[in-house]
Amino acid sequence: MRLLVVEDDPDLNRQMYEALNDAGYAVDRAYDGEEGHYLGETEPYDAVVLDIGLPKMDGLSVLEAWRREGRKMPVLILTARDRWSDKVQGFDAGADDYVAKPFHMEEVLARIRALLRRSAGHAASELTCGPVMLDTRSGRVTVDGRQVKLTSHEHRLLAYLMHHTGRVVSRGELVEHLYDQDFDRDSNTIEVFVGRLRKKLDVDVIQTVRGLGYLLAAPESPRQEAPSKGTPG
Repeated sequence: MRLLVVEDDPDLNRQMYEALNDAGYAVDRAYDGEEGHYLGETEPYDAVVLDIGLPKMDGLSVLEAWRREGRKMPVLILTARDRWSDKVQGFDAGADDYVAKPFHMEEVLARIRALLRRSAGHAASELTCGPVMLDTRSGRVTVDGRQVKLTSHEHRLLAYLMHHTGRVVSRGELVEHLYDQDFDRDSNTIEVFVGRLRKKLDVDVIQTVRGLGYLLAAPESPRQEAPSKGTPG
């Protein structure tokens, strides 16, 4: 999952980047409203953390511009604790949630997880597909209760597919949503990660749809033949 952080305070920007990156997200950063607006307009983010008080272009103007342009990614705004009017204006501009400064980083992480789940149509924090379960709170992955250890890139891939279960996801979409701006993007690496993920999960949930991409779906149960009826005596 790929996120954008738009915050002009260098220390806070760095802290959020590190926390989100450690949580398994690909993260891009901007330090002013103009840069943030450009990135949000041109790159496909799964969610954005947006400060309201930004130089060059304030956060509310950035958000309003995104919504006018049809950008629908969830946006979490950062507001000053005593400015309730910022919260109202933020929601009216198209924000999905807010956090008041100062805040605990765990709250930001929890709200981001909730936004990502809701935007993909999930209510519970545990995502399941057949025997595969991903706990979005802990990042723990299990298959039939057995924990599976994944690398950060394998985990990002599975998390994106789990959030979009039942939908064909192209290789290009995966490249855009799994890597940050600075990563040397190569769609061939997706095939490598899919192969590794299939091997580790050891269950047939990732299907290749030729010419289109990948589909995460629960494996079909083997058909059972109806018992033959005996000849009446």
